[in-house]
Amino acid sequence: MDIKTQGKRLTLNDIATLAGVSKTTASMVLNGQSEQFRIKPETREKVEHIAKQYGYRANVHAKALKMRRTNVIGLVIPDLTNYGFASTAKTLEKLCRENGLQLVIACSDDNPQQEKQAIDRLLDRQIDLLITAPTHQDPKYYKSVLKHTLVLQLDRYVPNLDLGYVISADTDKIAELVALTVQRYQLKEYFYFGGQLSLSPSQSRLNGFRQGLKQANLAEKNDWVRHKDFQSESGYQLMEDLVKHLGRLPEAVFTASYTILEGVLRYLTEHDQMDKLLEKKLHLATFDDHNLLNALPFHIHSIKQNHEQIAQQTFSLIRRKLQGKLPENIKVECQIRWRD
Repeated sequence: MDIKTQGKRLTLNDIATLAGVSKTTASMVLNGQSEQFRIKPETREKVEHIAKQYGYRANVHAKALKMRRTNVIGLVIPDLTNYGFASTAKTLEKLCRENGLQLVIACSDDNPQQEKQAIDRLLDRQIDLLITAPTHQDPKYYKSVLKHTLVLQLDRYVPNLDLGYVISADTDKIAELVALTVQRYQLKEYFYFGGQLSLSPSQSRLNGFRQGLKQANLAEKNDWVRHKDFQSESGYQLMEDLVKHLGRLPEAVFTASYTILEGVLRYLTEHDQMDKLLEKKLHLATFDDHNLLNALPFHIHSIKQNHEQIAQQTFSLIRRKLQGKLPENIKVECQIRWRD
């Protein structure tokens, strides 16, 4: 039978017809079941040759419908350029790939509507499980997603939502860093630049900052804590606004993310203020870490997350969820990086 194949995606029926076998036989061969069903080697070779010749690929959606599994995991993170999320995603993708799963990554841009669109597109792919860094605290939407697939939370979590999450144990380490920084440099003021206060990491990191001030017996002033979001541009704007407010550079600033720190450094560079860091007239510290900080001629202390462990624990929760086990909430320890 003559089959026109140019510009046409071949079906399993087409392969069977070209090989002169039944659709069932062709399916068994292409699913690696030739030996199990005692299909002749010459038949197997003919089917495989034709499939390769015409570039046949199995319909993964049809196969998934039959097996009720796609082996696809969806991951929605706020920022693809964020070093922390990128590091975690890289390790998690490797773990998934080595264990027969495909990780599909999407970006929410820290926007609830964009997160919803990204999740909808992943649900269209019939993913087996969704991992998301929530952009808001409303549990209703995430409960609606549970009707379609399993859900885990990464880096952030929504209260009163028993989904399971992996986050960093940040509060105590931030408190320790802040307290020792105040004492070491005899600070009289310390400012905090944070992201959206409604998000769980914003709250835990701010709690750590305030605990550190109390431990160092430094009374917080009303204007020390300032919030926007976790984007680099926000760090720039927060620093610019603070300098205008004070009429000078502050003594010290703690940024709640590395991306906010990037914006602060860009402001200092564009306003020829980097010498203040060299002279230790301005002290910077940040949550999250990057090896680039080791190469700078001035010190920026940091809280280093264990992204390798975060990815491994997330993968462990993926396996538990897929096996039908109850979710867990996991906190991964952080480390202080002093750079004097």
